[in-house]
Amino acid sequence: MKGLPGYLLYRVLSGLFGLLPAPAVSATGRGLGMGLSYVAGKKMGLLRRHMRRVMGPEPSEDEITAAGRAMFASYGRYWAEVFWFRPRRKDQVIRGTRVTGLDDVFEAKGQGRGIIFVVPHMGNWEVAGSLAETLDLHVLSVAEDLPNHRITDWFVKTRAAYGIEIIVAGRGSTTTSLVRALKNAQVVALVADRDVTGRGIEVEFFGEKTTMPAGPVSLALMTGAAIFPIGSQFDGAGHYFPCQPEVPIPEADDRSERIRLGTQAIAHAYEKLIREKPTDWHLFSPNWPSDRVAEDAEG
Repeated sequence: MKGLPGYLLYRVLSGLFGLLPAPAVSATGRGLGMGLSYVAGKKMGLLRRHMRRVMGPEPSEDEITAAGRAMFASYGRYWAEVFWFRPRRKDQVIRGTRVTGLDDVFEAKGQGRGIIFVVPHMGNWEVAGSLAETLDLHVLSVAEDLPNHRITDWFVKTRAAYGIEIIVAGRGSTTTSLVRALKNAQVVALVADRDVTGRGIEVEFFGEKTTMPAGPVSLALMTGAAIFPIGSQFDGAGHYFPCQPEVPIPEADDRSERIRLGTQAIAHAYEKLIREKPTDWHLFSPNWPSDRVAEDAEG
């Protein structure tokens, strides 16, 4: 929705979900998401294609469909939590959160290097901002400037409450801000499993060619920062963030080849993270050329 009505809808939903007790938030969000899956025929077709890539040829069509519906339920929970969250609930959220694999992160930070967390669209990654803040890993991230600027500004304030400082793409020099932060050994989180601009690097991702943003590897080469892929999963009533080892950027004859090889390495790391909990991957858009071909064929 555009303009003021769209913004007011977000505020109303935030008010309604904010009244719910914590145990009801997940169930309500998942129930609404699951319900939507039964009226989203074309979108379900897209999610089935995504789940088939991730889960491989062994699962039956019924199992793939169930996974697609579970993706809807997971996405519903994500939005319910976003609307429910308040700064006063931060401690409660942190108590239900766990993370693994941070030893190498702290070692790199202790060496004075910047940290780049590359995150797929999974779970509720914003919760990691609250946890990171308690670990003295204050997070800077980038958000797309949506057509409805009121909603963009609402997201900026919401993520600030989680402990994430946001740079809105297109409002000033995004690259300059990120480079400055990384050279000062700060932490940057980039959600980088989708090529929103269409100008990304070709990679193989779950057995098919597509493109991913070059930004994480380009920034690492400019600043010497360390790249760590980190997942986000719903874990019962809480959240789990598995952090993988640093992604090394291979040596190559030129910079563009190093960026290509490093981006491919991130794609492989994403595959591992997503396969651990496929239904928490919130990819609701076409992401491979074959997706667009299939949509055109469906009309």
